Amino acid sequence: SDEIEGESREVGKVHAALARSAALGRSDFKKPCVILSGGETTVTVRPRVEGQTKGKGGRAGEFCLGMAQALNGIAGVWALAADTDGIDGMEDNAGALVTPDTLARAAAKGLKVTDHLTRNDANGYFQPLGDLVITGPTHTNVNDFRAVLVL
Repeated sequence: SDEIEGESREVGKVHAALARSAALGRSDFKKPCVILSGGETTVTVRPRVEGQTKGKGGRAGEFCLGMAQALNGIAGVWALAADTDGIDGMEDNAGALVTPDTLARAAAKGLKVTDHLTRNDANGYFQPLGDLVITGPTHTNVNDFRAVLVL
């Protein structure tokens, strides 16, 4: 659908479930396939805990955090989420990528997806991995865009 709404991290988990089912052969989606969706999700900004750094990111990045967490490194699934205007929230990136080794690469750098979800900090998670999507402003705002590749 191009009318997906809801909490970004939860929408990411739903997309992960669809992809996982396809990857495991338990779905009407048969691999190889691409699952496409659009729509405007939301992010509920969590209150900061004393001593916690302020998170940075937007809807697309938060979607990718939720998706990475739910996929838990399953083989054969890659995803991209981006804002068509080239700006995810107030940041200089359009969104982020999720790969089968996202969690492992992050763990090697001492990054925990749960910590970054707690403080709504997609940028702080995906930037050190080199997995932010940076397009620059497109001067158009059609929709949020998500593509999930299952091989």
